[in-house]
Amino acid sequence: MRIAVVNNFFPPRPGGSSHLSASLAARYVAAGHEVLVLTAAYQDAPAEEERDGYRVVRLPAMPMPQLGLSIDFDMAFALARPANLRRVRRLLDGFQPDVIHQHGQFFDLTWLSGWYARRNKIPVLLSVHTRLESPDPKYTALFKALDRFLVKPILRSYRPRYVIMDELCGAYCEQRYLATPDEFEYIPVAVEPSRFEAPPTRDVRAEYGIGDQPLIVSLGHVIPLRHRLPLIEALPTILDKHPKTKVMIVGRIYYDAFVKRAAELGVTDAIVTTGVVPPADVPSFFAAADIVTHDLQGTGFGTASLEAMAAGRATIGTITETNFPAVELRNWDNFVLARPNDGPDLAEVVIRLLDDPQEREWIAKAQRELVHANFTLDVVARRHLEAFARMTGAPLPQLDPPRPEERPA
Repeated sequence: MRIAVVNNFFPPRPGGSSHLSASLAARYVAAGHEVLVLTAAYQDAPAEEERDGYRVVRLPAMPMPQLGLSIDFDMAFALARPANLRRVRRLLDGFQPDVIHQHGQFFDLTWLSGWYARRNKIPVLLSVHTRLESPDPKYTALFKALDRFLVKPILRSYRPRYVIMDELCGAYCEQRYLATPDEFEYIPVAVEPSRFEAPPTRDVRAEYGIGDQPLIVSLGHVIPLRHRLPLIEALPTILDKHPKTKVMIVGRIYYDAFVKRAAELGVTDAIVTTGVVPPADVPSFFAAADIVTHDLQGTGFGTASLEAMAAGRATIGTITETNFPAVELRNWDNFVLARPNDGPDLAEVVIRLLDDPQEREWIAKAQRELVHANFTLDVVARRHLEAFARMTGAPLPQLDPPRPEERPA
C-alpha cells in the first residue's frame, strides 16, 4: 500500500502525536509499504528529508500568535500560505496514496488532505489525539462552538474512519462530530516498553533522600486537568497506616491548589516536588516508585500511566474497566482502579498495595504483560495496517502476534 501520513506535528517538534506518527510511519515501511509524510515547517527542520525509509515534506506555515492566554497552543498553520493548497494536491497526485492516515482533527493539513480525499475517493483514517475540553466554562463554550461550526462540517464532508483510543474519545466523537460506532476503529495509544528495560541512570531515592520509605510517584505537569488534589486528600489516611510514605510530584507546577491543600491538611512534609525532568530520566523515576498514579480525575489514562505499567510499577487509574474498548481490564487482576476525585477511595487502594508487597509485585507484573500484549508500537502498528486493509480491500497483514509473558505462579 501507499500510505500518506498527515500531521501538523512531526519530529523534531515535540509531542505525543508527533512521535507516534513518526514511529507508525517507520513501522509501515518496515512492513513493506510506501509512506509519504506531510507536515508543517518547524524551526530549522529541512523542508524535505528521507528518514527511516520514507519521505517527509514540511510545508511553509505560519505560527499561531501567542496571546498570553491559558489556551495558547504551539501550532503552525499551512493554510496561511495559499500556495500550499496547490502543493498538497501536487504532492498527493504524485504519490497516489491508497489510504490517508491523518493525526489531529483540528489541524489544517487534516482539512486539506480531507478535501483531497473526498475529491479523489481515497479512504481516510483519522486519529483523534486530543479532545477540545477545558474545566473553564468560557473555554468549554468556545471549544464546543469550534467543534460544532468548524471541525464537524469539515469532517462530515469527507467522512473519515476514526481511531478511537478510549471510550471517552468515542463518546466525544459521537457527541461533537455525530460519528457512529460503525465509523470507529478501536486502537489504543502506543508506548515503547524497551525504554524501561535498561538499568536506571539515576538513583532517585538517594538524590531526594527517600531511602527505603514507601514512595508514590506522580508524573506530569500540574494543571487543572491533573491537579493531584485526590492524592493530597488521601495522604492523611495513608500516613496514619504508613507514616513514612512520600509522594513525589514530577513536573512543572502550573496550578498550585494541591500545595495549599497539603498545608491545610498538615501533609506538606510528605510531598517532594522535582520540577521538570528530561524525558530520558523518566525511567529512573518510575524505577524508584512503589506505586505510580497521576490520572486521578476520570479524564482518561494517558501515555505516562501506560509507561509506568510498562516499567513494571503498580499503577492506579480512575477509569472504568471498559475504558479501552479493544482491551479487557480486570480490577485487582491486570489493573488497579480507584474512583475519580475520591481521596478516601484512593487511600484504601494505596494502603492495600503498600500492605501487601507480594500482591503489589504480582499486579505490577500483570500490568506490564497487559502493555506488552496490547499497547506496544508493534501491536498498534499492526492494528492500523489491518484497518487500512479493510478500508482498501488489500490483503490483511500477515504478521506474527506478540507472545505475552508468562503469568506469575
